[in-house]
Amino acid sequence: MEKIWLEKSYPPGVAHEIDADYYGSIVEMFHTYTKQYQHNTAFINMDASITYGELAEQANTFAAYLQQDLGLKKGDKFAIMLPNTLQYPIAVFGALMAGLTVVNVNPLYTARELEHQLNDSETKAILIIENFAHVLEKVIKNTAVKHVITTGIGDRLKKVKGAFVNFALKYVKKVVPAYHLAGAVKFNHAMKKGAKLTFLPVDVNNNDLAFLQYTGGTTGPSKGVMLTHRNMIANVEQSKAMTSSVYEKGAEFLVTALPLYHIFALTANCLSFMPTGGTNLLITNPRDMVGFVKELKKYQFSVITGVNTLFNSLLHTPGFSDLDFSKVKISFAGGMATQRPVAEHWVKVTGSHLLEGYGLTECSPTVTLTPFDQSEYNGSIGVPASSTDVKLLDDDGKEVPIGEPGEMWVKGPQVMSGYYNRPEATAEVLKDGWLATGDIATVDENGFFNIVDRKKDMIIVSGFNVYPNEIEEVLVMHDDILEAAAVAAPCDVTGEKVKVFIVSGNQNLSEQAIKDHCQIHLTKYKCPKEIVFMDDLPKSNVGKILRKELR
Repeated sequence: MEKIWLEKSYPPGVAHEIDADYYGSIVEMFHTYTKQYQHNTAFINMDASITYGELAEQANTFAAYLQQDLGLKKGDKFAIMLPNTLQYPIAVFGALMAGLTVVNVNPLYTARELEHQLNDSETKAILIIENFAHVLEKVIKNTAVKHVITTGIGDRLKKVKGAFVNFALKYVKKVVPAYHLAGAVKFNHAMKKGAKLTFLPVDVNNNDLAFLQYTGGTTGPSKGVMLTHRNMIANVEQSKAMTSSVYEKGAEFLVTALPLYHIFALTANCLSFMPTGGTNLLITNPRDMVGFVKELKKYQFSVITGVNTLFNSLLHTPGFSDLDFSKVKISFAGGMATQRPVAEHWVKVTGSHLLEGYGLTECSPTVTLTPFDQSEYNGSIGVPASSTDVKLLDDDGKEVPIGEPGEMWVKGPQVMSGYYNRPEATAEVLKDGWLATGDIATVDENGFFNIVDRKKDMIIVSGFNVYPNEIEEVLVMHDDILEAAAVAAPCDVTGEKVKVFIVSGNQNLSEQAIKDHCQIHLTKYKCPKEIVFMDDLPKSNVGKILRKELR
């Protein structure tokens, strides 16, 4: 069962193998497509846009500044701490052109989290959104960061609007706390300086480290996942193999609400959409659902990516169901389990099936994809991406039979080279080229995989394994439950019991009504014994419910 993919599992024409060395680096790929699609719009944000040709020119300018003014050398670590703005693609491609390793940082990090990541990655310079520059001020003296570039949300918008946005955020909404960072340079000033400098091309190759993507730290300190140019290109080519028959070059419009600093959107949106010459609509604040829907009204989009909670929130936002979905080809979900009620509601409203995939930071991230000719939601995360092997092992390291749950092990060109400066942690998960994912899955006779749950999230009731995903899916089947999360709670009798956290739109919903609902759909030992009502659930930067915080 070492290679689970059958001919019938793939749409016609999808390559089973890809060439991870198709490009010599992300930089080569970037130059190829910015030249080919130079007049096409690459990114839009708050009504401002940038073409592929302009992106190449501005990335070159930023690279010149990093190289000639800051003196950064190939292999130096450069942190980017931005939400979705036009500055992000300019900075990320400029840094890669300069041969730097990009360290993506969540803008919502606390001072402690930021200090850890900057030190762990040995970051020398950082580009940071000024809304959170005060956080950097608290810790910068404890780090090796020598150069700081700050930017405002409106810095690359049209001149008048950009100035208005920056003024409003700072003085009206007051979401830009005062800060002092000695020697910090404004992004637009850096660009002006870079325009007067000459960038000297750097020899960047596929084995060079492109990104340090930090894990969520759910099982200890956040670790830097080392992703090479080859890792990322492999995932781009794997995505291209699955979508080439669906996407029309130069005509696709992609909604990018997930943050580009996260591996999902970084690969699936920022990088993998380049070969199509399509347009990315960058949503800076997707938590503002009303504003998000207003932005969507301006465009006819053909592709949207997201996580279950994002799709669910859109479905419950007034005005979303009135949008024009006539051009939507693909709605792609990942990052967390997609719940059947959400998937079924989505297709009723948009006419587009939610296609689920599976990935993790350590795999750049894609491991499996649902074929795009899938006619209906079936709960599957699809089949392995091209050139990817997946096997399921029991606790004794033996492959499990078809239909039986086992831990997913992955092998392919997208698998990381290891954790930065953590050889012991790397050795724990990488063995003979195989990556232990820590996720429990099953596979059917056609090679389609289903995630059962994370090992660490499993609830064990009297020796029986209970998977939170199953509980949560049943809960949200109830009309009055908007979101739900299930975790393990201590129990004197059964060792652990099921505890659930509920977000409801009905303040009169009772605990007994929830228990009655669960008893209809779940075996007794799986039914929740504790129920907590909440206004909202804690979520990660991409909207993934954080069970660890609830625990």
